[in-house]
Amino acid sequence: MEKLLHYVWMHKLMPSTVLRTTDGRCVEILDPGQHNNNQGPDFSNARIRLDGMTWAGNVEIHTSSADWTRHGHDQDPVYNTTILHVVERAETEVFMQNGHQVPQVVVGVPQEVKDNYEELLRTTDYPRCHRFVPQIEPIKAHSWFDALLAERMEVRAKRILAILNECRGDWEQTTFITLARNFGFGLNGDIFEMWARRVPLAAAGKHRDNLFQVECLFLGLAGLIDKMADEGLRNRMHAEYKFLSHKFSLPDPMPTSCWHYLRTRPQNFPDVRIRQMARLFHEGHCTLSSLLDATSLEDMDNRLATAGISKGSRTLIIINTVANLLFAYDMHHGTYNYRTRATDFLEQLPGEKNHILKQWQACGLNVGTAYDSQALIQLKKEYCDHARCLNCRFGFEYISHLMKNNG
Repeated sequence: MEKLLHYVWMHKLMPSTVLRTTDGRCVEILDPGQHNNNQGPDFSNARIRLDGMTWAGNVEIHTSSADWTRHGHDQDPVYNTTILHVVERAETEVFMQNGHQVPQVVVGVPQEVKDNYEELLRTTDYPRCHRFVPQIEPIKAHSWFDALLAERMEVRAKRILAILNECRGDWEQTTFITLARNFGFGLNGDIFEMWARRVPLAAAGKHRDNLFQVECLFLGLAGLIDKMADEGLRNRMHAEYKFLSHKFSLPDPMPTSCWHYLRTRPQNFPDVRIRQMARLFHEGHCTLSSLLDATSLEDMDNRLATAGISKGSRTLIIINTVANLLFAYDMHHGTYNYRTRATDFLEQLPGEKNHILKQWQACGLNVGTAYDSQALIQLKKEYCDHARCLNCRFGFEYISHLMKNNG
Protein backbone atom coordinates (compact mmCIF):
# COMPACT_ATOMS: atom_id res chain seq x y z
CA MET A 1 0.00 0.00 0.00
CA GLU A 2 3.00 2.32 0.31
CA LYS A 3 3.13 2.50 -3.49
CA LEU A 4 -0.49 3.66 -3.49
CA LEU A 5 0.36 6.30 -0.86
CA HIS A 6 3.21 7.51 -3.10
CA TYR A 7 0.71 7.81 -5.93
CA VAL A 8 -1.81 9.75 -3.84
CA TRP A 9 0.91 12.20 -2.76
CA MET A 10 2.42 12.61 -6.24
CA HIS A 11 -0.93 13.45 -7.81
CA LYS A 12 -2.25 15.43 -4.81
CA LEU A 13 -5.26 13.13 -4.47
CA MET A 14 -5.53 13.62 -0.71
CA PRO A 15 -8.96 13.98 0.88
CA SER A 16 -10.36 17.50 0.71
CA THR A 17 -9.98 18.11 4.46
CA VAL A 18 -7.25 20.51 5.64
CA LEU A 19 -3.96 18.70 6.23
CA ARG A 20 -2.19 19.26 9.52
CA THR A 21 1.07 17.96 10.94
CA THR A 22 1.01 15.78 14.02
CA ASP A 23 1.91 18.88 16.08
CA GLY A 24 -1.04 20.86 14.63
CA ARG A 25 0.57 23.00 11.91
CA CYS A 26 -1.42 23.63 8.70
CA VAL A 27 0.14 21.96 5.61
CA GLU A 28 -0.32 23.25 2.08
CA ILE A 29 1.25 21.31 -0.78
CA LEU A 30 2.70 23.71 -3.35
CA ASP A 31 4.66 21.09 -5.29
CA PRO A 32 4.81 17.37 -4.32
CA GLY A 33 8.28 17.16 -5.88
CA GLN A 34 9.87 14.72 -8.28
CA HIS A 35 9.50 11.00 -7.62
CA ASN A 36 12.89 9.47 -6.84
CA ASN A 37 13.37 5.82 -7.84
CA ASN A 38 16.98 5.77 -6.64
CA GLN A 39 18.54 5.83 -3.17
CA GLY A 40 17.43 8.67 -0.91
CA PRO A 41 14.12 10.36 -0.03
CA ASP A 42 11.07 9.36 -2.08
CA PHE A 43 10.42 12.84 -3.50
CA SER A 44 12.98 15.55 -4.18
CA ASN A 45 12.62 19.31 -4.74
CA ALA A 46 9.22 19.45 -3.08
CA ARG A 47 7.69 22.72 -1.85
CA ILE A 48 5.22 22.96 1.02
CA ARG A 49 3.84 25.70 3.24
CA LEU A 50 3.77 25.10 7.02
CA ASP A 51 1.66 27.64 8.87
CA GLY A 52 2.33 30.19 6.14
CA MET A 53 6.10 29.57 5.86
CA THR A 54 7.37 28.04 2.60
CA TRP A 55 9.81 25.12 2.79
CA ALA A 56 11.73 23.47 -0.05
CA GLY A 57 13.39 20.08 0.18
CA ASN A 58 12.67 16.36 0.19
CA VAL A 59 9.67 14.30 1.27
CA GLU A 60 9.78 10.75 2.62
CA ILE A 61 6.73 8.47 2.61
CA HIS A 62 5.99 5.42 4.77
CA THR A 63 2.95 3.45 5.78
CA SER A 64 4.03 3.72 9.42
CA SER A 65 6.14 6.42 11.11
CA ALA A 66 8.15 3.63 12.77
CA ASP A 67 9.54 2.75 9.32
CA TRP A 68 11.70 5.91 9.50
CA THR A 69 13.87 4.39 12.22
CA ARG A 70 13.42 0.82 10.96
CA HIS A 71 14.95 1.84 7.61
CA GLY A 72 17.83 3.69 9.27
CA HIS A 73 16.92 7.17 8.07
CA ASP A 74 17.63 8.59 11.53
CA GLN A 75 21.29 7.65 11.03
CA ASP A 76 21.63 8.71 7.39
CA PRO A 77 22.71 12.34 6.65
CA VAL A 78 21.12 12.03 3.20
CA TYR A 79 17.75 12.48 4.95
CA ASN A 80 18.78 15.69 6.72
CA THR A 81 17.07 17.69 3.95
CA THR A 82 13.66 16.11 4.60
CA ILE A 83 10.98 18.75 5.10
CA LEU A 84 8.03 16.38 5.60
CA HIS A 85 7.35 12.78 6.54
CA VAL A 86 4.07 11.55 5.01
CA VAL A 87 2.55 8.52 6.73
CA GLU A 88 -0.70 6.62 7.07
CA ARG A 89 -0.09 5.93 10.75
CA ALA A 90 1.89 8.20 13.08
CA GLU A 91 2.79 6.13 16.14
CA THR A 92 5.98 8.02 17.01
CA GLU A 93 7.88 11.23 16.33
CA VAL A 94 10.95 10.94 14.06
CA PHE A 95 14.31 12.71 13.96
CA MET A 96 17.03 13.28 11.40
CA GLN A 97 20.67 12.33 11.85
CA ASN A 98 21.45 15.94 12.83
CA GLY A 99 18.91 15.73 15.66
CA HIS A 100 16.21 17.90 14.13
CA GLN A 101 12.64 16.66 14.37
CA VAL A 102 10.88 15.91 11.07
CA PRO A 103 7.38 17.35 10.61
CA GLN A 104 4.88 14.55 9.98
CA VAL A 105 1.51 14.58 8.30
CA VAL A 106 -1.00 11.73 8.25
CA VAL A 107 -2.56 11.07 4.86
CA GLY A 108 -5.22 8.42 5.01
CA VAL A 109 -6.21 6.29 2.04
CA PRO A 110 -9.82 5.15 2.49
CA GLN A 111 -10.21 1.39 2.95
CA GLU A 112 -12.57 1.15 -0.03
CA VAL A 113 -9.88 2.70 -2.23
CA LYS A 114 -7.34 0.18 -0.96
CA ASP A 115 -9.75 -2.71 -1.50
CA ASN A 116 -10.50 -1.65 -5.08
CA TYR A 117 -6.82 -1.12 -5.83
CA GLU A 118 -5.92 -4.56 -4.48
CA GLU A 119 -8.70 -6.10 -6.52
CA LEU A 120 -7.33 -4.33 -9.58
CA LEU A 121 -3.94 -5.97 -9.03
CA ARG A 122 -5.33 -9.44 -8.22
CA THR A 123 -7.88 -9.83 -10.96
CA THR A 124 -7.17 -12.02 -13.96
CA ASP A 125 -9.77 -10.12 -15.98
CA TYR A 126 -8.60 -8.11 -18.95
CA PRO A 127 -8.70 -5.19 -19.04
CA ARG A 128 -8.36 -5.00 -15.27
CA CYS A 129 -10.32 -1.74 -15.15
CA HIS A 130 -13.06 -2.92 -17.53
CA ARG A 131 -15.83 -1.89 -15.11
CA PHE A 132 -14.59 1.70 -14.99
CA VAL A 133 -13.41 2.27 -18.57
CA PRO A 134 -16.91 3.07 -19.91
CA GLN A 135 -17.02 6.05 -17.52
CA ILE A 136 -13.90 7.68 -18.98
CA GLU A 137 -14.56 10.64 -21.24
CA PRO A 138 -13.61 9.86 -24.87
CA ILE A 139 -11.39 12.96 -25.08
CA LYS A 140 -9.35 11.74 -22.07
CA ALA A 141 -9.10 8.22 -23.51
CA HIS A 142 -7.83 9.43 -26.86
CA SER A 143 -5.39 11.83 -25.23
CA TRP A 144 -3.88 8.73 -23.60
CA PHE A 145 -3.87 7.02 -27.02
CA ASP A 146 -1.65 9.82 -28.39
CA ALA A 147 0.96 9.26 -25.69
CA LEU A 148 0.80 5.46 -26.00
CA LEU A 149 1.26 5.52 -29.76
CA ALA A 150 4.23 7.89 -29.52
CA GLU A 151 5.73 5.59 -26.89
CA ARG A 152 5.23 2.49 -29.04
CA MET A 153 6.67 4.07 -32.15
CA GLU A 154 9.66 5.44 -30.28
CA VAL A 155 10.47 2.01 -28.85
CA ARG A 156 10.23 0.42 -32.30
CA ALA A 157 12.22 3.23 -33.88
CA LYS A 158 15.03 2.68 -31.37
CA ARG A 159 15.18 -0.99 -32.41
CA ILE A 160 15.52 0.09 -36.03
CA LEU A 161 18.25 2.58 -35.13
CA ALA A 162 20.09 -0.23 -33.31
CA ILE A 163 20.05 -2.21 -36.57
CA LEU A 164 21.23 0.92 -38.39
CA ASN A 165 24.17 1.11 -36.01
CA GLU A 166 25.00 -2.57 -36.63
CA CYS A 167 24.82 -1.85 -40.37
CA ARG A 168 27.23 1.08 -39.96
CA GLY A 169 24.72 3.67 -41.06
CA ASP A 170 23.53 1.79 -44.14
CA TRP A 171 19.85 2.71 -44.40
CA GLU A 172 19.18 0.42 -47.37
CA GLN A 173 20.38 -2.67 -45.53
CA THR A 174 18.52 -1.55 -42.41
CA THR A 175 15.31 -1.11 -44.42
CA PHE A 176 15.69 -4.53 -46.04
CA ILE A 177 16.27 -6.26 -42.70
CA THR A 178 13.35 -4.49 -41.02
CA LEU A 179 11.02 -5.23 -43.90
CA ALA A 180 12.10 -8.87 -44.06
CA ARG A 181 11.52 -9.39 -40.34
CA ASN A 182 7.93 -8.26 -40.69
CA PHE A 183 7.44 -10.52 -43.70
CA GLY A 184 7.84 -13.32 -41.17
CA PHE A 185 4.53 -12.20 -39.65
CA GLY A 186 5.51 -13.23 -36.12
CA LEU A 187 6.25 -16.96 -36.32
CA ASN A 188 9.12 -16.64 -38.81
CA GLY A 189 10.19 -13.12 -37.85
CA ASP A 190 13.56 -14.05 -36.29
CA ILE A 191 14.42 -16.42 -39.16
CA PHE A 192 13.55 -13.82 -41.78
CA GLU A 193 15.80 -11.31 -40.07
CA MET A 194 18.64 -13.86 -39.97
CA TRP A 195 18.10 -14.52 -43.68
CA ALA A 196 18.00 -10.80 -44.56
CA ARG A 197 21.32 -10.22 -42.81
CA ARG A 198 22.91 -12.86 -45.08
CA VAL A 199 21.64 -11.35 -48.33
CA PRO A 200 24.43 -9.40 -50.11
CA LEU A 201 22.36 -6.48 -51.39
CA ALA A 202 25.17 -5.08 -53.53
CA ALA A 203 25.47 -8.41 -55.37
CA ALA A 204 21.71 -8.81 -55.67
CA GLY A 205 21.49 -5.25 -56.98
CA LYS A 206 23.62 -6.17 -59.99
CA HIS A 207 20.86 -8.54 -61.08
CA ARG A 208 17.90 -6.43 -59.94
CA ASP A 209 16.51 -6.22 -63.49
CA ASN A 210 16.27 -10.03 -63.73
CA LEU A 211 13.49 -11.20 -61.40
CA PHE A 212 14.31 -14.89 -61.92
CA GLN A 213 17.92 -14.38 -60.80
CA VAL A 214 16.84 -12.35 -57.76
CA GLU A 215 14.41 -15.13 -56.78
CA CYS A 216 17.13 -17.73 -57.20
CA LEU A 217 19.55 -15.79 -55.04
CA PHE A 218 16.96 -15.08 -52.30
CA LEU A 219 15.47 -18.59 -52.20
CA GLY A 220 18.87 -20.23 -52.55
CA LEU A 221 20.30 -18.43 -49.52
CA ALA A 222 17.17 -19.39 -47.58
CA GLY A 223 17.60 -23.04 -48.56
CA LEU A 224 14.06 -23.07 -49.97
CA ILE A 225 14.47 -23.75 -53.69
CA ASP A 226 13.30 -27.32 -53.13
CA LYS A 227 9.95 -25.94 -51.96
CA MET A 228 9.13 -25.12 -55.59
CA ALA A 229 6.47 -27.58 -56.76
CA ASP A 230 7.60 -27.72 -60.42
CA GLU A 231 10.62 -30.02 -60.87
CA GLY A 232 11.80 -28.21 -63.99
CA LEU A 233 11.71 -24.87 -62.17
CA ARG A 234 13.60 -26.35 -59.23
CA ASN A 235 16.36 -27.64 -61.52
CA ARG A 236 16.72 -24.30 -63.33
CA MET A 237 16.81 -22.44 -60.01
CA HIS A 238 19.46 -24.75 -58.56
CA ALA A 239 21.63 -24.27 -61.65
CA GLU A 240 21.21 -20.48 -61.55
CA TYR A 241 21.91 -20.32 -57.83
CA LYS A 242 25.07 -22.39 -58.29
CA PHE A 243 26.25 -19.83 -60.85
CA LEU A 244 25.41 -16.86 -58.58
CA SER A 245 26.91 -18.54 -55.52
CA HIS A 246 30.21 -19.05 -57.35
CA LYS A 247 30.15 -15.54 -58.83
CA PHE A 248 29.58 -13.76 -55.52
CA SER A 249 31.07 -16.30 -53.06
CA LEU A 250 27.74 -16.59 -51.27
CA PRO A 251 27.53 -18.25 -47.82
CA ASP A 252 26.03 -21.71 -47.45
CA PRO A 253 22.23 -21.88 -47.67
CA MET A 254 20.28 -21.83 -44.42
CA PRO A 255 18.95 -25.22 -43.25
CA THR A 256 15.43 -25.78 -44.56
CA SER A 257 14.47 -27.09 -41.12
CA CYS A 258 14.84 -23.65 -39.50
CA TRP A 259 11.74 -22.33 -41.30
CA HIS A 260 8.32 -22.77 -39.72
CA TYR A 261 5.58 -24.17 -41.94
CA LEU A 262 3.32 -25.78 -39.34
CA ARG A 263 0.43 -23.59 -38.15
CA THR A 264 1.16 -21.24 -41.05
CA ARG A 265 -1.33 -20.38 -43.76
CA PRO A 266 -0.17 -21.05 -47.34
CA GLN A 267 -0.01 -17.32 -48.15
CA ASN A 268 2.44 -16.94 -45.24
CA PHE A 269 4.73 -19.81 -46.24
CA PRO A 270 8.35 -18.55 -46.13
CA ASP A 271 9.06 -19.37 -49.78
CA VAL A 272 5.95 -17.42 -50.85
CA ARG A 273 6.96 -14.40 -48.77
CA ILE A 274 10.56 -14.52 -50.00
CA ARG A 275 9.41 -14.51 -53.61
CA GLN A 276 7.30 -11.45 -52.76
CA MET A 277 10.41 -9.83 -51.27
CA ALA A 278 12.24 -10.64 -54.49
CA ARG A 279 9.53 -8.91 -56.53
CA LEU A 280 9.63 -5.85 -54.30
CA PHE A 281 13.41 -5.76 -54.65
CA HIS A 282 13.07 -6.17 -58.42
CA GLU A 283 10.60 -3.25 -58.53
CA GLY A 284 12.87 -1.08 -56.36
CA HIS A 285 10.43 -0.93 -53.42
CA CYS A 286 12.67 -2.51 -50.77
CA THR A 287 14.60 0.73 -50.45
CA LEU A 288 14.21 3.54 -47.97
CA SER A 289 13.98 6.08 -50.79
CA SER A 290 10.92 4.27 -52.16
CA LEU A 291 9.23 4.48 -48.76
CA LEU A 292 10.10 8.15 -48.37
CA ASP A 293 8.84 8.97 -51.87
CA ALA A 294 5.38 7.51 -51.19
CA THR A 295 3.57 10.67 -50.12
CA SER A 296 0.12 9.09 -49.76
CA LEU A 297 -1.27 5.90 -48.30
CA GLU A 298 -2.65 4.91 -51.71
CA ASP A 299 0.78 5.37 -53.28
CA MET A 300 2.42 3.26 -50.56
CA ASP A 301 -0.21 0.56 -50.90
CA ASN A 302 0.22 0.44 -54.69
CA ARG A 303 3.98 -0.05 -54.37
CA LEU A 304 3.48 -3.06 -52.11
CA ALA A 305 0.73 -4.41 -54.35
CA THR A 306 3.23 -4.86 -57.22
CA ALA A 307 4.57 -7.92 -55.37
CA GLY A 308 1.19 -9.62 -55.25
CA ILE A 309 0.78 -9.10 -51.50
CA SER A 310 -2.80 -9.33 -50.22
CA LYS A 311 -4.59 -6.22 -48.98
CA GLY A 312 -4.59 -7.42 -45.38
CA SER A 313 -0.88 -8.17 -45.43
CA ARG A 314 -0.11 -4.83 -47.07
CA THR A 315 -1.97 -3.09 -44.26
CA LEU A 316 0.05 -4.93 -41.61
CA ILE A 317 3.32 -4.14 -43.39
CA ILE A 318 2.48 -0.43 -43.49
CA ILE A 319 1.50 -0.47 -39.81
CA ASN A 320 4.42 -2.52 -38.49
CA THR A 321 7.21 -1.63 -40.91
CA VAL A 322 6.69 1.44 -43.05
CA ALA A 323 5.34 3.72 -40.31
CA ASN A 324 8.14 2.72 -37.93
CA LEU A 325 10.87 3.21 -40.55
CA LEU A 326 9.57 6.70 -41.31
CA PHE A 327 9.48 7.50 -37.59
CA ALA A 328 13.01 6.12 -37.08
CA TYR A 329 14.39 8.10 -40.02
CA ASP A 330 13.08 11.33 -38.49
CA MET A 331 14.40 10.40 -35.03
CA HIS A 332 17.83 9.77 -36.51
CA HIS A 333 17.91 13.13 -38.28
CA GLY A 334 16.12 15.09 -35.57
CA THR A 335 13.35 16.16 -37.94
CA TYR A 336 9.57 15.86 -38.11
CA ASN A 337 9.14 15.51 -41.86
CA TYR A 338 8.11 11.86 -41.94
CA ARG A 339 6.79 10.93 -38.49
CA THR A 340 3.68 13.02 -39.20
CA ARG A 341 3.19 11.05 -42.41
CA ALA A 342 3.62 7.83 -40.42
CA THR A 343 0.84 8.74 -37.98
CA ASP A 344 -1.32 9.97 -40.87
CA PHE A 345 -1.02 6.52 -42.46
CA LEU A 346 -2.12 4.90 -39.18
CA GLU A 347 -5.09 7.24 -38.88
CA GLN A 348 -6.24 6.28 -42.38
CA LEU A 349 -5.89 2.52 -41.92
CA PRO A 350 -8.53 0.38 -40.17
CA GLY A 351 -7.64 -0.99 -36.75
CA GLU A 352 -6.31 -4.52 -36.53
CA LYS A 353 -8.68 -7.25 -35.44
CA ASN A 354 -7.45 -9.44 -32.62
CA HIS A 355 -8.51 -10.62 -29.16
CA ILE A 356 -6.80 -7.69 -27.42
CA LEU A 357 -8.79 -5.11 -29.32
CA LYS A 358 -12.06 -7.01 -29.08
CA GLN A 359 -11.78 -6.86 -25.30
CA TRP A 360 -11.20 -3.10 -25.32
CA GLN A 361 -14.12 -2.64 -27.69
CA ALA A 362 -16.30 -4.63 -25.29
CA CYS A 363 -15.51 -1.95 -22.69
CA GLY A 364 -16.96 0.70 -24.97
CA LEU A 365 -13.74 2.07 -26.44
CA ASN A 366 -13.79 2.97 -30.11
CA VAL A 367 -11.00 1.21 -32.03
CA GLY A 368 -11.66 2.64 -35.44
CA THR A 369 -8.16 3.07 -36.84
CA ALA A 370 -4.70 1.53 -36.67
CA TYR A 371 -3.73 4.61 -34.64
CA ASP A 372 -6.16 3.47 -31.92
CA SER A 373 -5.30 -0.22 -32.13
CA GLN A 374 -1.54 0.32 -31.93
CA ALA A 375 -2.01 2.51 -28.87
CA LEU A 376 -4.12 -0.14 -27.13
CA ILE A 377 -1.66 -2.92 -27.99
CA GLN A 378 1.03 -0.81 -26.31
CA LEU A 379 -1.23 -0.31 -23.31
CA LYS A 380 -1.73 -4.04 -22.85
CA LYS A 381 1.87 -5.12 -23.40
CA GLU A 382 3.59 -2.42 -21.36
CA TYR A 383 1.02 -1.58 -18.69
CA CYS A 384 -1.78 -4.15 -18.25
CA ASP A 385 0.47 -7.21 -18.54
CA HIS A 386 2.78 -5.81 -15.83
CA ALA A 387 0.00 -4.48 -13.57
CA ARG A 388 1.34 -0.94 -14.00
CA CYS A 389 -2.07 0.53 -13.22
CA LEU A 390 -0.54 3.43 -11.30
CA ASN A 391 1.42 4.44 -14.41
CA CYS A 392 -1.66 4.33 -16.63
CA ARG A 393 -3.97 7.28 -17.22
CA PHE A 394 -6.97 4.99 -17.03
CA GLY A 395 -5.63 3.91 -13.65
CA PHE A 396 -5.23 7.56 -12.65
CA GLU A 397 -8.85 8.28 -13.56
CA TYR A 398 -9.94 5.21 -11.60
CA ILE A 399 -7.99 6.04 -8.42
CA SER A 400 -9.00 9.73 -8.66
CA HIS A 401 -12.64 8.68 -8.96
CA LEU A 402 -12.34 6.43 -5.90
CA MET A 403 -10.59 9.09 -3.80
CA LYS A 404 -13.15 11.73 -4.77
CA ASN A 405 -16.06 9.48 -3.83
CA ASN A 406 -14.44 8.39 -0.57
CA GLY A 407 -12.74 11.60 0.49
